[in-house]
Amino acid sequence: MRALLLCLALLFAPPAYAERIKDIGQFQGLRTNQLTGYGIVVGLAGTGDDSLDYATQGVKGAVSRFGINLPAGINPALKNAAAVMITAELPPFAKPGQRLDITVSALGKAKSLRGGTLIMAPLYGADGEIYAMAQGNLVVGGLGVDAADGSKLSVNIPSAGRISGGASVERAVDTGFAQSESLIFNLAQFDISNAGLVADAINKKLGAGTAAAMDGASIRINTPVGGEARIRLMGIIENIEIKRTAPPARVIVNARTGTVVINGAVRVGPAAVSHGTLTVRVDENPMVVQPAPLSAGQTMVEQSSEISVEETRNPAYLWDKGASLSEIVKAINRLNVSPGDLVAILEALSQAGALSAELVVI
Repeated sequence: MRALLLCLALLFAPPAYAERIKDIGQFQGLRTNQLTGYGIVVGLAGTGDDSLDYATQGVKGAVSRFGINLPAGINPALKNAAAVMITAELPPFAKPGQRLDITVSALGKAKSLRGGTLIMAPLYGADGEIYAMAQGNLVVGGLGVDAADGSKLSVNIPSAGRISGGASVERAVDTGFAQSESLIFNLAQFDISNAGLVADAINKKLGAGTAAAMDGASIRINTPVGGEARIRLMGIIENIEIKRTAPPARVIVNARTGTVVINGAVRVGPAAVSHGTLTVRVDENPMVVQPAPLSAGQTMVEQSSEISVEETRNPAYLWDKGASLSEIVKAINRLNVSPGDLVAILEALSQAGALSAELVVI
């Protein structure tokens, strides 16, 4: 009978969840690079900058490319132009001629960039070199309207927009992965157990000694030199599936929003919790006092206050040893507490040594 129950349990047990290696980390060196630039957006319908020195200089610099030099002391009207910052991400292996999406954001007091056109502007990397050139017509999802009486209406953010394929790559970034001695795979989250599992899975697939865990976040992989051979090998490694270990038990508390997140590894030891709510109510009932006739008195207001205290007493709830996440949620719902009170209960359980989890406040 016991063997039959064991077989039924194994038959109806939920399958273990496997994840691809590519979903839990990435190879070292294969990363995006941030690009930034400064430019001028023109063609605005009177919603540009009022008067900004750097916007004026930008417009003068733009027209000077075509041999037009504005007289000294004359500044162009900037209501139809705006100074902007341009941001983009350069993906790994990007080659000259490929297109990038860019985000354009107003730098000054421009009310809206709707209908504007970005004039050709260079995009720089962290090393100060130009890696792309940006230009194009903006797509703005926001809307801003000003009325004559000073009232304003704004929908989303009209002072920022995007240009799909608005930049062309001018220089490639050499990752150097084809000539390095070996490849390094970095986990997205530090975990010693998972690092060992990844190394074991690679060795099982490609042969013993191929991979070794350097620490809790990095796995060194011995591969042949050459771009084509390594790309093929990386494709095989990324699609290997592993069954990750359970993450460390953590309770995450967002102090700003009152959000509390409890992961499935959290356990609560034997503990009894009772939580009550104290309500203090103050009622003010002022009374008007009239003087007697012909008494030469003055009408006065007599203050009358009533203070009452009400305490809601909830019964104590007992957590059994090793209570699971579902049991913790049921207990929280039974106590009917707010997020702020829940944080106080979790802190008290941690101080009492009954909460087997790390309490993280962000």
